[in-house]
Amino acid sequence: MAKTERKKALRGRAGRMQGGRGSGRASTGQVRLWGHHAVEAALKNPERRHHKLWATREALAELDGELPEDFTIEYAGMPDLDRLVARDAPHQGLVLDCAALDDVFLDQVLKAEPDRPLLVLDQVTDPHNVGAILRSAAAFGAAAIVTQDRHAPPEGGVIGKAASGALEVVPWVRVVNLARALEDMAVAGYWRIGLAGEAEATLAQALPAGPVALVLGAEGPGMRHNVAGHCDALARLPIGDAMESLNVSNAAAIALYAVATR
Repeated sequence: MAKTERKKALRGRAGRMQGGRGSGRASTGQVRLWGHHAVEAALKNPERRHHKLWATREALAELDGELPEDFTIEYAGMPDLDRLVARDAPHQGLVLDCAALDDVFLDQVLKAEPDRPLLVLDQVTDPHNVGAILRSAAAFGAAAIVTQDRHAPPEGGVIGKAASGALEVVPWVRVVNLARALEDMAVAGYWRIGLAGEAEATLAQALPAGPVALVLGAEGPGMRHNVAGHCDALARLPIGDAMESLNVSNAAAIALYAVATR
């Protein structure tokens, strides 16, 4: 839709907030998302199963698209919505309960588009960072992000808000063993580059012409030894001496840009 066109407000069957209060958290098996971009992207995603939307009338009018006629909406005031989310969460008048996205498996991604990079996150547990990385992954055309299931935050509202809609468009592969996943990437023809500040080569020097998987570790400890050992090369970003390192989400964005412009 062109920017000059008038947006259609998402509409559906609406009720009122019962008692003017919400439950405070999503029920078992559901994901609670909030914020304009996160909610709008989830509503537009045909792979999402939606349960209920709480919204102010003003925020609902700003959404783009149409809801099914039987979609459950409850109108609510801002104080009521505050009770549905984490303290001080910027919900922007929209809170959505929906099912988690279906699992995406590594072999599905490896068979898809090898010209698009993979982004492997080793123990990056901050949901704000993971959400920001998803946003950069969408912006620069990454095929997927890959995390170890036990060392990554769950899908949820904080990640969805930070991802600004990218949670709905970037496949997120969760694996049991990250080292084994890197082995599978090598078999599929990917050159695995681990970002490490102590590496001699810069990322530009280490980038191949073919498929590439970028591996980033958590801030502070960096990549684990076993994960670094499963990389074909280690490389650093050429940052100046005034700063020792970058936030992992910033490093991911710069690395993805380097791949996109190689």
